[in-house]
Amino acid sequence: MTTDLKASAFVYPWDVIGDPDAPQRLADLGIGQVTLASAYHSTRALTPRHPRHRIVTARHAAVLYPPSERRWAGRALRPYAQDWVPSLDAYGSAAEALADAGLSVHSWVVLAHNSRLGDDFPRTSVVNAYGDRYPWAPCIAQPEFRAYATALAAEAAVRPGAAGTELESCGWYGLAHLHAHDKVGGVPLGAAAQYLMSLCFCPACAEGYAGLGADPDDLRAAVRAALAPVWAGEWTAGPDEWADVEKLLGAGLAGATLSWRGEVARTFQRDAIRAVRDEAPDGFQVLLHADPALHRTGANVGVDAAHILAHADGLVLPGTAGLSACTPHRRPGTVLAANFPVVTGMGGSPGTLAADAARAAALGATELRLYHAGLASDADLAAVRFALR
Repeated sequence: MTTDLKASAFVYPWDVIGDPDAPQRLADLGIGQVTLASAYHSTRALTPRHPRHRIVTARHAAVLYPPSERRWAGRALRPYAQDWVPSLDAYGSAAEALADAGLSVHSWVVLAHNSRLGDDFPRTSVVNAYGDRYPWAPCIAQPEFRAYATALAAEAAVRPGAAGTELESCGWYGLAHLHAHDKVGGVPLGAAAQYLMSLCFCPACAEGYAGLGADPDDLRAAVRAALAPVWAGEWTAGPDEWADVEKLLGAGLAGATLSWRGEVARTFQRDAIRAVRDEAPDGFQVLLHADPALHRTGANVGVDAAHILAHADGLVLPGTAGLSACTPHRRPGTVLAANFPVVTGMGGSPGTLAADAARAAALGATELRLYHAGLASDADLAAVRFALR
């Protein structure tokens, strides 16, 4: 490799629990760190090398450690327990084994992505302009959810032995969702329509729009009218995502939605980071999975880079996307990690990792993230080992 970037690989506790060879196998990749899930959404995952199983089905979002009864006593919203990993403290057991192999362990915390929470407490969900709820997407403007999420961030991030954390979905989630048997691709939406379909009209957001002078009922009607040509197949996306939003919705209304959502995201992210720092030891690193395009939603949430890098220790970005936008806002010690998929079967390219890393370093990346060591084939891991040498 032509660069000397610190590398961390994503791992689930079930990749390690019950497989005594897993920690050393990971260390042998040439990484110095693992990012280990402590609070995660529902998923079905392959474990291609595990001696006891090949498929793990995490049926719902859950924490992978025993949550504090004292912290959650009396709260309606609280973390769900898991029962698919045979360990009371799956995160803790896996973290200890990984540390014994010489790896630094950072926690991996998913916040605003929880389908079971939306099923059990529909009031917490994003509601689109048509009145449809997104149970997988809690609305971060709602005080009840924000209180839950910031408490979860602190507890799930600051686990015994963790040297830092990475907060995923620490902001707005939206329409896009890797849902089981997903069938929402019949009409190509494009980024602008995805944004409009991700706007929330729950009571908290309606009040927020009104506070900015945008009548929520008029805005809802305007969003539906803006999407009409998309459903009719009469809309062609242009090269500029936000310019497309303004063309569809109008610059004034588009700006009002972004102003509301941007302020909500900034305060939510700041509060989550503060909650972690209040419980963490000195030197504990706090990173966000992010995208510097503020209107983006999902696992890599849209952020105001200048604002967030005054609070977080850095960002984990999708590949090289956004690196150049974030570099001017770096402080001494700021981490800009380029996250590269290395699972060929999921669209990753481990064979080009060395070249990808060199390009990322040239654009300002200071670290690498590799998604995902537990899911990768033996051939993929061999390519990673070769690149990291």
